[in-house]
Amino acid sequence: MFEEISAATEGAARELLAKANLRPGQIFVLGCSTSEVQGKRIGKGTSMEVAAAILKPLLRIMRENNLYLAVQCCEHLNRALVVEAALAERYDDDVVKVYPVPGAGGAAAALAMELFAEPVLLERIQAHAGLDIGQTLIGMHLRPVVVPVRLSVEQIGSACLTAARTRPKLIGGNRAVYCRPGSPLPGPEK
Repeated sequence: MFEEISAATEGAARELLAKANLRPGQIFVLGCSTSEVQGKRIGKGTSMEVAAAILKPLLRIMRENNLYLAVQCCEHLNRALVVEAALAERYDDDVVKVYPVPGAGGAAAALAMELFAEPVLLERIQAHAGLDIGQTLIGMHLRPVVVPVRLSVEQIGSACLTAARTRPKLIGGNRAVYCRPGSPLPGPEK
């Protein structure tokens, strides 16, 4: 079971990164209900083993791509995020004081506290892309404008999987130009 969860997580993350065109130093947010992955109702079956099956491949992929991972806590901690201190410093975000545990914060956030080199918590962030495993509602932590991304992986275990990336706002009107005339639109908008 755990191998399947890890493989699905890795496949989804790699597919999203290929479609999102993230640059080094950008932020990837994870919302994860380990209960939903096991087919239980959110908050009713927290599992550190499921969290490990999801977080370990994600951390490896983020490191390979020089991306920051932000792990969302549950609503009991107002969906605060576990991040590396370097991310908080780079983006000049205010650190908040709380320590997520499986029953208040969730298994993924609790495990992130153990796996990150120098974990801190932020109240909010504006990530560039992310995975929402089990309908944990990561949208509040994504930059505007959020674009849903359809992946070949639709579930992690029994949990619904939602993926998203962001793009800059398109401003202007019917005379606005969004790229150099004669050039194709950059990135996924092609």
